[in-house]
Amino acid sequence: MPQHFINKTISIIGLGYIGLPSAAAFAARGVKVIGVDVNQETVDIINQGKIHIVEPELDMVVHAAVTEGYLRATTIPEPAEAFLLAVPTPFRDGHEPDLSFIEAASKSIAPVLKKGDLVILESTSPVGATEQMAAWLAAERPDLSFPQDMGEESDIRIAHCPERVLPGHVLRELVENDRVIGGLTGKCSEAAVALYKVFVQGECIVTDARTAEMCKLTENASRDVSIAFANELSLICDKLDIDVWELIKLANRHPRVNILQPGPGVGGHCIAVDPWFIVNKTPEESRLIRTARLVNDSKPHWVEAKVDTAVAAVVAKTGRHPSSVKIACMGLSFKPDIDDLRESPALEIALRLADKYPEQIYVVEPNIDALPAELAKRGARLSTQTEALEIADVVVMLVDHKGFKERVPVLRDGALLVDTRGIWR
Repeated sequence: MPQHFINKTISIIGLGYIGLPSAAAFAARGVKVIGVDVNQETVDIINQGKIHIVEPELDMVVHAAVTEGYLRATTIPEPAEAFLLAVPTPFRDGHEPDLSFIEAASKSIAPVLKKGDLVILESTSPVGATEQMAAWLAAERPDLSFPQDMGEESDIRIAHCPERVLPGHVLRELVENDRVIGGLTGKCSEAAVALYKVFVQGECIVTDARTAEMCKLTENASRDVSIAFANELSLICDKLDIDVWELIKLANRHPRVNILQPGPGVGGHCIAVDPWFIVNKTPEESRLIRTARLVNDSKPHWVEAKVDTAVAAVVAKTGRHPSSVKIACMGLSFKPDIDDLRESPALEIALRLADKYPEQIYVVEPNIDALPAELAKRGARLSTQTEALEIADVVVMLVDHKGFKERVPVLRDGALLVDTRGIWR
């Protein structure tokens, strides 16, 4: 462990899908960690040595860290030597980046900052957000100097280090993946590298803050463009009566072709959001990135239309009223085997269907214990796979959870399948 952080305290602001695993990773190396979150329930759960999110092995690491006294949660920031901000960065209407969570987090830690402290923005952010954070901190603490004014001699070190981990593998990837470190000065980067080397086994690669911000956005925009190609291909194949999954499998036999798999859209707080940060800053230059976003955002509407067609087919065949047709939605999370519903196209589709077919939606999502309130109030029901398939006239495969892939069920007589993942076809 770097000597710089022995017997020092690290504070993580925001104890969500990135903040809590990061806090656990530091604490597991014997570093004292103070986790800060605005949600009192989250704080209470963590202080009991438990977790409020689904992430493999995280529960054991957090329990050990809390039990051994290395991790403690609170709602009010306390003094520390390093502060990592891991708060949400959504967008407002018109895809305008919303930095209000970063601003609030910055202002919350400002009163406890002292000379020599390091502040790192981990939240995926539009270009310039780290400089904006530094400006907010400087405005709150005019008695301290910051890199934008004093350069290498500043009292406070500021850097950006975006996370780049895969839900379901976060603890392993936090340790093994390379990290991009973008300090506002060389000394800022040096301090950030020393911090991450507490647990990071991958390489810590130094650049400037703006390049580090753009790097994460670029990674996710690249994925979004690739997924958009697959999703657009699925629309084309549907119109031409071609099995898109067979087509992609054949095309990928070319040694230089690697087409991704289509789905119901793109979700999560990263790929579905980050490309808009690029478009917002450079609208005239981001034509391909914008188009990919529009393609992926339109896919849930296409799935909804496919379900409408299936419902109409059931009605035509049986003579029943549309209000009697039962629909099973298989999965709600934005990707397989997690409980994260942020920006989930599956959730969007379920909500749209529940609006159109009230009291007719049966949701199968094995990673949650209760439906989101906005879905429950529309009359949807959380169900087991067996129960849903026994009653459903239309089955909509939305998320390829491991449990769904392991056993392809036999649908009841007359039931129709809309498979957006190609695993039950």
